[in-house]
Amino acid sequence: MDFLQESSVLMYFVIFFGKIIEVSVSTMRMVMINRGERVKGAIIAFFDILLWLLITGTVLVGFRDDPLRLVVFALAFSVGNYMGSWFEDKLAFGLSSIQVIVPQCQESQLLATHLRQHNFAVTVIKGTGKDGDREILMLHLKRKRIAEAVKLVNENFKNAVIVVSDSKVVSGGYIMKK
Repeated sequence: MDFLQESSVLMYFVIFFGKIIEVSVSTMRMVMINRGERVKGAIIAFFDILLWLLITGTVLVGFRDDPLRLVVFALAFSVGNYMGSWFEDKLAFGLSSIQVIVPQCQESQLLATHLRQHNFAVTVIKGTGKDGDREILMLHLKRKRIAEAVKLVNENFKNAVIVVSDSKVVSGGYIMKK
């Protein structure tokens, strides 16, 4: 590990890519804990802190003689935040709720039936909006299925209002293990 003490191109690559990995892992850890996956988050935290100690220690050892280390570290921190949030979005841990607001009509019932045929649990609530009676279709689902649900709604009801919210815990009901 002596090469990390010297100013070399390899050392900058280690700092840059190591920090990106460390911040991405840290982002995943925070998301897991916030979504109720405490044990997984704690396991990830172990590797997160090991990476942090290695990378930060490498920067702190020689930053006065080589300020470029700080610049590489800060740039990698920014890129790591972006990459971590991108990974989290792709992995889509957790649960969400979707509210679909449509005019009360035969097509809204067909939409609810169509969503149910695709293994989505749908609860229909009657409501009143500015332009008359409405139906609110409520779905609770795994985040991985949001795009599929929104696509089905848009294919079947062009003018639907769709609201997606994160849910921390859903107890009871029906969520496919897909």
